[in-house]
Amino acid sequence: MTESKLDTAIFAGGCFWCMVEPFDSLPGVEKIVSGYTGGHVANPTYEQVCAGDTGHTEAVEITYDPKKMPYEKLLQYYWQVTDPTDAMGQFQDRGDQYRPVIYYNSEAQKEAAKKSKQELANSGKFDKPIVTQIEPAQPFYAAEDYHQDFYKKNPLRYMMEEAGGRSDFIKKHWDK
Repeated sequence: MTESKLDTAIFAGGCFWCMVEPFDSLPGVEKIVSGYTGGHVANPTYEQVCAGDTGHTEAVEITYDPKKMPYEKLLQYYWQVTDPTDAMGQFQDRGDQYRPVIYYNSEAQKEAAKKSKQELANSGKFDKPIVTQIEPAQPFYAAEDYHQDFYKKNPLRYMMEEAGGRSDFIKKHWDK
């Protein structure tokens, strides 16, 4: 039996706490790491990123098996858990560190992300422009341990964060 080669996808879409759970149980997803990317400071801390001075976004790095979960399918899930029309944050999380970004690590990912974004724009699901950025992957720094698997470690707090608008947004645009 031939072993599949794993790949990574990096998505930013608001607080990384809320970006892990939607991808965690998908077939082919091997690991999800919460972290920071896209900035100009090496090894930033949560406090630095939250202050907005590092240029980083909170993001998740998803390690997946493309034979079981194609990148294009991950993109479909990504669009459903972010507000692609809000460039200045996501739901209750405001600021550049919470902006929606798809970070690509290959030309194939770049093209798939651009195509997926255009299809979403053409779908009529939103009455505002799709502003999610598509940018080349930059160094990804894992967040502190207490941020990893937050929804499992702190289910009540996670539920309160999720209730901050993300669930209502999903119901409005996707649960039709």
